Amino acid sequence: MQTHPLGDTDIHVSRICLGTMTWGEQNTEAEAHSQLDRAVERGIQFIDTAEMYPVPPRAETQGQTERYLGTWLARRGRRDDLVLASKVTGPGEHFSYLRGGPQLTRDHLERALHDSLQRLQTDYLDLYQVHWPARQANYFGRLGYVHDPEDQPTPIEETLKVLADFVRAGKVRAIGISNETPWGLMQYLRLAEQAGLPRVVSIQNPYSLLNRSFEVGLAEMAIRERVGLLAYSPLAFGVLSGKYLDASPPDGRVTLYSRFSRYSGDTATAATRAYVDIARRHGLSPARMALAFCHSRPFVTSTIIGATKPEQLEEDMDSLDDVLSDEVLAEIEAVHARYPIPCP
Repeated sequence: MQTHPLGDTDIHVSRICLGTMTWGEQNTEAEAHSQLDRAVERGIQFIDTAEMYPVPPRAETQGQTERYLGTWLARRGRRDDLVLASKVTGPGEHFSYLRGGPQLTRDHLERALHDSLQRLQTDYLDLYQVHWPARQANYFGRLGYVHDPEDQPTPIEETLKVLADFVRAGKVRAIGISNETPWGLMQYLRLAEQAGLPRVVSIQNPYSLLNRSFEVGLAEMAIRERVGLLAYSPLAFGVLSGKYLDASPPDGRVTLYSRFSRYSGDTATAATRAYVDIARRHGLSPARMALAFCHSRPFVTSTIIGATKPEQLEEDMDSLDDVLSDEVLAEIEAVHARYPIPCP
């Protein structure tokens, strides 16, 4: 399994990261453990989770994903073999059940990390990430930034100082951000340089054939500043496999949960059909082609996959064997020119 370094650290992560947000919602503990066993067998050592998982987030299931991962670690005893990443929840009106409404302040961050470590049954994380900003910004499908002068978020500097304390205490090896903008990334980097604080080493944002918005302002920064992308939703919640084109599978995430409606619609369907047609003309699996495209981008450190079924996991992992031809890449770019960002 090929690995890449996280930023300038000596932490190397597998080119594929196993995502976990279905565990505790669509996947049982036994299924989660089976996924981990198979992924590790195939050479994947980078595992990503979050305190708010599984998704969709609910008070009844919050933290269950980390618990499943923790019981696997306790049974297998392979903590040092893994690069383990988790995330602290940003502010949101739908999360009142989490610390009375999560904030990115010192007390919330300290409680969040403490609870995550307990559920995971470990005393440190390799990567700890801010799941989304404290301020209002464009993420989770939002376009057209509208500035709110009344917005008074927790300052990034306050959050960064707490994360720095975690690193100094040995509870966290490296820090990252998620669902961030170019401005947010530069604030983290500027404050780190000015105050001698740890630099963020990764940015976890959505990236797929249906959402290449990362390329507009963040791709150059990821390369020049050595803050590589951990690409999530590389299959746009399974849409790019083509399984939703002619039917709605009853157990599919887009079918089950209306919150993912941004991955449907006429433009998304037209773009998906065009990408699936490219794959089939060239004898490729649509899902593997979509993942191979992500793997090939120079600003991507690792591609985060997620699966609810064993066969999906195998197909996703097999994508590392695929190298897309110049002809396929040219056809992909032609479709992208027609449908630039149908699913932000």
